[in-house]
Amino acid sequence: MHTCDVVIAGAGIIGLSVAIELRRAGASVAVLDRGEPGREASSAAAGMLVADDPETDPRLKPLARMSASMYPAFVEELEVRSGHNVGLENRGTIYVAQEHDELPGSPLSPAELRSLEPSLADLPRACFLQEQTVDPRLLVQAALATAKSMGVTVHHEARVERVSIATTRDLELRTSAGPYSTATFVNCAGAWAGEIAGASAQSRPVKGQMLTVIPPARELRHVIRAREVYLLPRKTGRILIGATVEEVGFDKTVQPVAIQELHQAASNLVPWIKEAKMIEAWAGLRPGSPDGLPIIGAGSLPGTYVATGHFRNGILLAPITAALMSDLIQGRKTPVDLRPFSPSRFSGDRALVG
Repeated sequence: MHTCDVVIAGAGIIGLSVAIELRRAGASVAVLDRGEPGREASSAAAGMLVADDPETDPRLKPLARMSASMYPAFVEELEVRSGHNVGLENRGTIYVAQEHDELPGSPLSPAELRSLEPSLADLPRACFLQEQTVDPRLLVQAALATAKSMGVTVHHEARVERVSIATTRDLELRTSAGPYSTATFVNCAGAWAGEIAGASAQSRPVKGQMLTVIPPARELRHVIRAREVYLLPRKTGRILIGATVEEVGFDKTVQPVAIQELHQAASNLVPWIKEAKMIEAWAGLRPGSPDGLPIIGAGSLPGTYVATGHFRNGILLAPITAALMSDLIQGRKTPVDLRPFSPSRFSGDRALVG
């Protein structure tokens, strides 16, 4: 029987960030992942730290802004402890709005737009946003190395199957890596959070397909973001283009038609993208929730907690989620009202009936 203070299911950026925060507080922590840490939504994400998107639910914006403000310190700690660079950049974003969409900033004139980004097609409405980006794959690698350096135990290919009460003080976990005894369990299993008997959450997979291209001796200076597509330049010279939103269960098949449509949508914004060579295409599974908001809070079983359902905002919300979960688990008052994100908000939620 393995024993520790806290067991976390899921080694994406949310689970690893929670583990780091709890380890800093002095807890012994084990993180169990059904596959390779960070392999799903975290590493498949774009890494845009978007705190003021017009499509973001107003209830989520305060949390998003808080987390964005925490990012410089969050990144600094990961880089210092791990020795890995996470690719934090301050390129800024040119946001392209459709005719009747809200513009989250001051409109740019055609001359201003050409000066900022000469490669853009003629666009009717756009603004500049001071947003940062990270490379999610590098971020997860740094978080994993940081967690391990702090004494967090991370098990690959270890699936949490069931959580039950063993005694008045401890939980018993049945896992594919053997039984665990712990005082606290945190479900950060992302799209698979609904599959843990006794401590499930109403999270579901939402597929996103993406691609990267190498431009023909050209470059983008900024992230370009519109409702239907975004283009994100990396320091390597590659440009990431994404992403679809598909309700197809756990299917991660890359569909050539969807990739071609993304490529065309990107070309409509930056015409020379048509000539760019595609070098990679992939799909990831984001954790969605019934109302589109994260699921953060205490589970129905004593000693269990949930941190999932972040959908497109997992990278952005990692620092604030970790801080909030640490406060909750240690019995401290959280700096924000978590009732809009509570697992108990869903009537008939499996997290309530176990």
